Amino acid sequence: MKNASWVVLLGAGAFLALLGAALGQDQLFRIHMAILTIVLLGSTIVMLRAIRFEPAPAAKIPFTGADTDPRYMDEVIRYGAIATVFWGVVGFLVGVVVAAQLAWPQLNIEPWFNFGRMRPLHTSAVIFAFGGNALLATSFYVVQRTTRARLFGGGLPWFVFWGYQLFIVLAATGYLLGITAGREYAEPEWYVDLWLTIVWVAYLLVFMGTLMKRKEPHIYVANWFYLAFIITIAMLHVVNNLAMPVSFLGAKSYSAFAGVQDALTQWWYGHNAVGFFLTAGFLGMMYYFVPKQAGRPVYSYRLSIIHFWALIFLYIWAGPHHLHYTALPDWAQTLGMVFSVMLWMPSWGGMINGLMTLSGAWDKLRTDPILRMMVIAVAFYGMSTFEGPMMSIKAVNSLSHYTDWTIGHVHSGALGWVGMISFGAIYFLVPKLWGRQRLYSLRMVNWHFWLATLGIVVYAAVMWVAGIQQGLMWREYNDQGFLVYSFAESVAAMHPYYVLRTVGGLLYLTGGLIMAFNVYMTIRGVERDEVPMGEEAPRPVAQPAE
Repeated sequence: MKNASWVVLLGAGAFLALLGAALGQDQLFRIHMAILTIVLLGSTIVMLRAIRFEPAPAAKIPFTGADTDPRYMDEVIRYGAIATVFWGVVGFLVGVVVAAQLAWPQLNIEPWFNFGRMRPLHTSAVIFAFGGNALLATSFYVVQRTTRARLFGGGLPWFVFWGYQLFIVLAATGYLLGITAGREYAEPEWYVDLWLTIVWVAYLLVFMGTLMKRKEPHIYVANWFYLAFIITIAMLHVVNNLAMPVSFLGAKSYSAFAGVQDALTQWWYGHNAVGFFLTAGFLGMMYYFVPKQAGRPVYSYRLSIIHFWALIFLYIWAGPHHLHYTALPDWAQTLGMVFSVMLWMPSWGGMINGLMTLSGAWDKLRTDPILRMMVIAVAFYGMSTFEGPMMSIKAVNSLSHYTDWTIGHVHSGALGWVGMISFGAIYFLVPKLWGRQRLYSLRMVNWHFWLATLGIVVYAAVMWVAGIQQGLMWREYNDQGFLVYSFAESVAAMHPYYVLRTVGGLLYLTGGLIMAFNVYMTIRGVERDEVPMGEEAPRPVAQPAE
């Protein structure tokens, strides 16, 4: 009967959503509430089927791995790993479609599948659905292993997981339907933001509660980064999404900010979402999974603490560098630039710490494609955190901003750093969570590594060249002081680059599909006879004639 309370909550939610669908004051709100009703009713039926009215027999734990322990709450982590792979493939697929739409505009399908609605869908699917689920799953795994304590809150981790999936569905359908706050990031509307706030507070309670009941006196540094990510994202989300709904049963709302204050608030949110969601959270991942996979301790624990505090204090000030040459006061622009340049030092301190952890274990890169994936992720982290401060300098920014150079920079970090470290963590977790001796195929991991790496290099290099060409075309003047190229001509010149970007995205998507198949076969327990990486196949031994 332990699922009965969840059934009541889901049923009540479905009733309220149905009421909103019936009484909503605008059509889009009614459509969204109808979608929510269907999701919640389906969840209620699933939970009803799971209710047992008599004591269930003790569950058998099919664990054979050495790193598993029935005292830990790992079922929710398994769901998180599957969700990470699923949303990753979805996000990469939408990204390829969006890239193709820029190369061939006739692929824009009005009104739901045009670039304006698909682009935020892609961004949110990759960052919040793929990256967010990777952070949920790994943080729940890491905090239990490093504290030797079960997740706090009983069924609260399940609420966090399923509540987050509901947020993803609401946000994704909202983007396609056009139900957004209409600001720079096309954020979801007020009721979706409110739901995410509730889920995120529950996430903080689970993580903090687990730390507080820990059986280890020391809090390992990975947990510091995870906690900073959770707390700061909560603050960013609440402040950036302060809004006043027009009505209780309508989707429309008005932001609490306007003009240059709104712009500054959005980029304070936007850059710190990069700094704490896409950097601090995944650094927590790096500080746990790289030493585990390499079989070596962190190179310098003292450096990791310096890395943490320097990053936390500096990153929060860097947002204004996105608003150079705007109405933002010049002192605020300069402040953002200075703090961005200062960020280079702690960022590279973390990169050096990650890479030097392999001291004495570099030979494993020849035979361990999972470790290779993690190391290339740290390398991309170092490259992106050098390029970002450089692009914040006003002289460079005057050429790079609003061009595809920025797109190349973002994707080298997102695909190279966030994607690769997440892939490595998933490959590490899946055999342990399902009690398998190893992954279905290490050769597939190797294929995934090379396809993803080649895809990133093609994508980023093409966008760098495209962005510099755009910037130079936009600032080219003739002898009479007139622009040499029209904006339309600069767009037409991008066509070959956009085609190549689509190719790079296809390579990355192919690697993601290979990962999904590999994970699926590992979960099923299928074993594949293959020679371990770096070893030669045994040669047949001659048999004496009889």
